Amino acid sequence: MDTQHTESRDNHPSRRGFLALAATAGAAAALGGLPAFTASAAPQRPTTSPLLSTAAAAKNQLWWQAPGSSNSMIQQGLPVGNGRLGALASNDPSSELLMITDATLWTGGLNDTLQSDGQFPYGRDDFGSLTLLANLTVDIPGHDLGSVNNYRRSLDLAQGLVSASYDLSGITYQRQIFASRPDDVIVLYFSQQGSGTYTGTVSFAGTHGESTTANSAGCYTSFGASFANGLKYGAAVTAYSNAGTVAVNGTSISFSGCKDLTVVVSGGTNYAPDAAAEFRDPSLDPERLARTKVLDAAGHSASTLLHTHVADFRPVFEQLDINLGTSSAAQRKLDTWQRVQARYRDNVPDPELEAAYLQFGRYLMISGSRGILPMGLQGPWLDGNDPDWMGDYHTDINIQMNYWMADRAGLSDCFDAFTDYCLAQLPSWTDVTQRLFNSPTNRYRNSSGGIAGWTVAISTNPYGGGGWWWHPAGNASICQNLFEHYEYTQDRAYLAKIYPLIKGAVEFWESRLITTTVTDASGASREVLIADSDWSPEQGPLDAKGITYAQELVWNLFGNYHTAAQVLGKDTSYSATIDGLRQRLYLPVVSPKTGWLEEWMSPDNLGETTHRHLSPLIGLFPGDRIRPDDSTPKDILAGATALLTARGMNSFGWSNAWRSLCWARLKNAEKAYQLVVNNLKPSVNGSNGSAPNLFDIMDMGQGRGIFQIDANFGTPSAMIEMLVYSRPGHVELLPALPAEWAASGSVSGVGVRGGFVADLSWKNGKVTQVTLKSVGGRDTTVLAGSTSRKISLKPGGSVTLGNLG
Repeated sequence: MDTQHTESRDNHPSRRGFLALAATAGAAAALGGLPAFTASAAPQRPTTSPLLSTAAAAKNQLWWQAPGSSNSMIQQGLPVGNGRLGALASNDPSSELLMITDATLWTGGLNDTLQSDGQFPYGRDDFGSLTLLANLTVDIPGHDLGSVNNYRRSLDLAQGLVSASYDLSGITYQRQIFASRPDDVIVLYFSQQGSGTYTGTVSFAGTHGESTTANSAGCYTSFGASFANGLKYGAAVTAYSNAGTVAVNGTSISFSGCKDLTVVVSGGTNYAPDAAAEFRDPSLDPERLARTKVLDAAGHSASTLLHTHVADFRPVFEQLDINLGTSSAAQRKLDTWQRVQARYRDNVPDPELEAAYLQFGRYLMISGSRGILPMGLQGPWLDGNDPDWMGDYHTDINIQMNYWMADRAGLSDCFDAFTDYCLAQLPSWTDVTQRLFNSPTNRYRNSSGGIAGWTVAISTNPYGGGGWWWHPAGNASICQNLFEHYEYTQDRAYLAKIYPLIKGAVEFWESRLITTTVTDASGASREVLIADSDWSPEQGPLDAKGITYAQELVWNLFGNYHTAAQVLGKDTSYSATIDGLRQRLYLPVVSPKTGWLEEWMSPDNLGETTHRHLSPLIGLFPGDRIRPDDSTPKDILAGATALLTARGMNSFGWSNAWRSLCWARLKNAEKAYQLVVNNLKPSVNGSNGSAPNLFDIMDMGQGRGIFQIDANFGTPSAMIEMLVYSRPGHVELLPALPAEWAASGSVSGVGVRGGFVADLSWKNGKVTQVTLKSVGGRDTTVLAGSTSRKISLKPGGSVTLGNLG
């Protein structure tokens, strides 16, 4: 191998009292933070063009030969986003439609009551729902689809740019759409090559019956309103041209004889991540701020706005590059939807398409997670005001799956939205937990009568509220995501910030665990700690004790708390107490009846064999207590493998992604790969699979398919896990490389737990070179095939290893 070194806790604080304590103690760093929609400093403008050449951009470009239908935007619209604003674009030549969402535009509220059955209310008025902000239409009469030739639209993943072009009467017309984070606007730029012009109308309207006003002097239209919950919101649009006439006409904007046309839109709400202020900034006027933003942006050319956007977007995207092999010339000639269909129909690997699918997930992450709120079930992309499950934050796997990809895929900064959300919600979560969790109507209340810390419901909203059932182990699952981010970054300041979340969850479980006696196969009895009554998401008995899901998560939680307390030098005595509890935790066994790892403390299967959730395998992934090495008893490993096999290979996209991740952990490359392929298959009449725009579709029966974004993140996570597995102190290269990618390939920018980033290349299934760069890590062991090498680096250093067997 060649080497180159280039204690105290309040039991029942009042809500107001807790908020004051949290603010002074730093329990939520986001408290009192800026609203999501806020005035910003003038962006830095690049002095040279950051645009990629046409040839360079082609590598990460998806394209289609037809526009999206206005009646099927969730499956055909192309997404853009700046981390807060999101939009779906139709790219119809004669009627460009943008359906625009702001991630903070939520109905509902704290929702801090329980129904008689122990559930939180779960409706659009009480719990609330993410909703559309506005619809924008640019009508261009005479540019009907049937009259144009050579139509093409594309999504440039590396530059965050939607483009469309077509020929009409010998003239090529082009448009570009992008969502700029620096300018906090969405821009549409219409141009042409030749003597053509644009004449038409820009129409802009809210989706909740708002009244639109117009200003002819400023050439803008805008609206502002508020929901019943007091959330204020607003939006504005302006348009301008270098040659032609643009004027306000009623409440719309008309344009005539324009050689080019630039349309700029912005909007937002007065949502603020401040529980003490009930998540509002009452001083903010969203409509006025939206006008300011669009008029400021309109003071610059479309080219300047584009360059500013690309200079911001490209460096983030380029933190990871991947090559899984070369596709055929015939495959490259097909548009993206044709390639998806051909991949499924012909069952011929298309490695460039598969790599593009991974990069599409990263594009969505960059576009949807660079604001205060994280992405829920649909991210910031809606086609109406009634998304399934309110577009909420499901805590029993979905929001966690959304963020498994961030650190793995070179997007650690995109994880911040998830962290900030949890910090901002902590005061409310704690208050609601301590007031309501032990309510007599809650079937999951602590039988001891004790209560401490915090937990969540299965569904959460941005106002500290819960929906549906309580989810006791949700706090441990959230903390696992949060702590894993520390494992990737080794950022002590971040660990200190999330420490109150982890400690609060530990305190909750200290008060919740109960003692029971178990008897092992030899007849010996012992006392163990188990979780009180719970529901293994989302199946089986509603009141089982000691479910595997909770036992594994709490075991991880307590271990992570030990590490956090030790690293930060905090709570030594309390940490020792929790260590003692961890040693007494019951851990699951294999059923003598089924041969599977038990999901409940029962040898019987009490639920659906092929259930979508892999709750009993949470110790395999995202945890790694169960792994194919000598640290795991052979019977446990066999039981986990048997259970995963029984779950099957066909489910919803997010469930397939989780299955793929588990098979990758078990080093079964072909099953992991097949599940990736299963998610890439075309969705037809609402069936499970990928829509024409590559959004993942869930089959809800009777021909109804819905978009749920977690598979678009979970599947890329699985692809990366097939190439690099890591835990602190251990990195394994190509643990589950499928034959379809084995000939040659490379990936750079992969996050490694322990504080490293890996770049590697391979040929004929063997690693040819790997470079590890420290982002805070110091020591680890690198495994590649039969080769093992211990390395030590200083933060910021790197090492390159070659000739690996």
